[in-house]
Amino acid sequence: MSEFEGAESNSVIGMTVHVTNVADRVAANVDAIPVPVVRHGSGVYRSFFKRLFDLVLIVAALPFIVPVIAVIAALIARDGHNPFFLQERVGKDGRRFTMWKFRTMVPNAERKLEQYLSENPSAREEWTTKQKLSRDPRCTKLGRALRRTSIDELPQLFNVLVGDMSLVGPRPMMPSQQSLYPGRSYYNLRPGMTGSWQVSKRNLSMFAERAHYDDSYDMTLTMWTDVKILAKTAAVVVRGTGI
Repeated sequence: MSEFEGAESNSVIGMTVHVTNVADRVAANVDAIPVPVVRHGSGVYRSFFKRLFDLVLIVAALPFIVPVIAVIAALIARDGHNPFFLQERVGKDGRRFTMWKFRTMVPNAERKLEQYLSENPSAREEWTTKQKLSRDPRCTKLGRALRRTSIDELPQLFNVLVGDMSLVGPRPMMPSQQSLYPGRSYYNLRPGMTGSWQVSKRNLSMFAERAHYDDSYDMTLTMWTDVKILAKTAAVVVRGTGI
């Protein structure tokens, strides 16, 4: 869902790369990106306490969250499918990781999507610009409810625990979407379960606009910013505007 924090001096850190542009990196499926990482200061929160903040909140919430995850997994499994969906995403410094979510789509979802887009030019345009659909034909009935409340993302707590993600950060990006992303700040940060874009009017924005939210978050990163985004996230969940 959403994210943000603090800035002092700027410095560009060179990275060892294996390819010469983002498109080549996607094709080569390597673990380094040819984008210089712009650091905005070396705040204590960014470098240490943000990770501690994540761990403390998750450990405190586990007694309440684990039963919820177990119940939802059992409901999804009634249809005979694995309740969890694993997908490769791009993380901090361009490194790949496997992200966990609840399964919200029907089998053969990608084939169904391509057929739907080929039959609906307006949906094709929406997918091209936003990389998501307001009415996704792949979603199950339970899946739509999970997405509206963003509960489908609860298993990402595991990704936060192991350090692939943060509670607050940029929306996790798929490798195939890197060539569509015009910014650099995404690669400075751990992707977040929630973030500034996630609590914005995201359904009305184009995919490339995520870079604006990521830049703002990267430059204003503080604990107070994370707390505000988490509070907004709670409101989004209550309103059921997660899709």
